[in-house]
Amino acid sequence: MHFVFISSLVPVQSPASGYDIANRVIVDAIRLLGHKVSVIGFLQPGHQPAAPGDTRLLGQLEVTNARVTKWRKAMWLKDAFVHGEPVSVAKMHAVQPAGIRAALDDLGKIDGLILNSVQLPGAFLNIFREWPRVFVAHNVEARSAADNAAGAGDPLTRFLFARDARLLAKLEREMCAASRHVFTLAEADRAELGVGDDTRSTALPLVTSVTPPGGPAPRAPLYDAGMIGSWTWAANRAGLDWFLADVVPRLPSDFRIAIAGGTGAGIPAAPDNVSFLGRVDDARDFVRSCRIIPLISRTGTGVQLKTIETFEMGLPSVATANALRGIPNVPGNCVAADDPGAFATALIDMVARSRAGEYLDSDGRVFHQTQLSGLSRALARGFAGGGWKS
Repeated sequence: MHFVFISSLVPVQSPASGYDIANRVIVDAIRLLGHKVSVIGFLQPGHQPAAPGDTRLLGQLEVTNARVTKWRKAMWLKDAFVHGEPVSVAKMHAVQPAGIRAALDDLGKIDGLILNSVQLPGAFLNIFREWPRVFVAHNVEARSAADNAAGAGDPLTRFLFARDARLLAKLEREMCAASRHVFTLAEADRAELGVGDDTRSTALPLVTSVTPPGGPAPRAPLYDAGMIGSWTWAANRAGLDWFLADVVPRLPSDFRIAIAGGTGAGIPAAPDNVSFLGRVDDARDFVRSCRIIPLISRTGTGVQLKTIETFEMGLPSVATANALRGIPNVPGNCVAADDPGAFATALIDMVARSRAGEYLDSDGRVFHQTQLSGLSRALARGFAGGGWKS
């Protein structure tokens, strides 16, 4: 069958963010099932489409708040109030409805649509109702916005996040009701979205690529612990702030910690044994230079792609419960800990064992194969049955 993947950002050749990785993997996995998948969406500047011949671009669009001007953010906010939409959805009006219809018409016969997250599908849902469709919910957007509102430091930001939470909850209900099946990236999100019945939804185990990872290989660690992320995103920053404030003070002064990725306007306060590296040339080379990977997510829904990548690489880790959400098969070299003291103790123990020469890495190919097999089964189950346009 011929499906069209409708997404704010199209899958790209070199995905870096968790959202980009998930997009690429889901489309590739559906193609492995034998379906033709075309793509409609925007291209983020600096990237190239993963499959140019099957992609209809709506233009280039930078959607990351930290990378645009204050004027652009003000225009997004204005559009959000004009359209009565969440800010992330209002950004999609960079294209007119006629542009959406032209892209669909250019693809010929279509059996069904895959509505990827709420942004672009939510902005033009009336157009997409003309075809049978499934919905991929990367997370529960309304709860993420509500969590951001609860953690906001000023009344205006709190009001805007709370507004988004209310509108996103309404939109997610509409998206679920308008779809013949809902895919989530975490089991818990199915019930929270109101589609807990097995006939209505399926949780997708994820991988970072349909291509298997390499096997275990020798490493020469430069740091005791390290992590990489987009720390300007509120959910990621909440985890980083918790780690710096509650875990790091419990670690020895000779415990070397490296943090890669952008932190926004300023570098957080931290003791001398914490190094902020900013952007690194190769994320995988960086994490392989760290003895242990702290997986520090404290809030949010969906699944943590950094956790999956760590497990695929076979790297030892200490993880919060939230970092493990949506992952039923946790490798044996991951220690779960939510309490700051227990988290620090686990890090100290694992680093001591590593320094003493104990080999803590695992074969990430086992985890990858389990996840990929589960992903294929889950997608096939959600697409099974009639109701498509063929």
